Amino acid sequence: MELTRRNLMLLCAGSFGASVLGLPAFAAKIDDAMTAFTGGAPVGDGDLTLTAPEIAENGATVPIQISAPGALAIALFSDGNPEPKMAQFTFGPLNPTQFASTRVRLQQTQNVFALAKMADGSFVQATANVKVTIGGCGG
Repeated sequence: MELTRRNLMLLCAGSFGASVLGLPAFAAKIDDAMTAFTGGAPVGDGDLTLTAPEIAENGATVPIQISAPGALAIALFSDGNPEPKMAQFTFGPLNPTQFASTRVRLQQTQNVFALAKMADGSFVQATANVKVTIGGCGG
């Protein structure tokens, strides 16, 4: 194929169209991942605390803390990652606190979701928006 101006324009238009059509796929992937964790059960608000920085100057190591007294498991999701489920923590009877702390990688500004499966079988959710800055400028 000869690379003419017309072929280059068609290639650019096709690439742009494919990228625009691919954006809803992230939303579908996070919904599917969250449904897989909850088994389709309704999710409410409750005693789940998600602590994340409002501004992350280094997206490679964003500190996240989650706490849910009475939880059996907690899962972390993000809506800007190609793979939405970032981590899952399962708590046994010998764990007295149901608390976890980790660092995650976020390439861009996005929402972080925490879902907790409580001892009574219900699910609760907490959300935090993390703004990732480039170059650590903080703005």
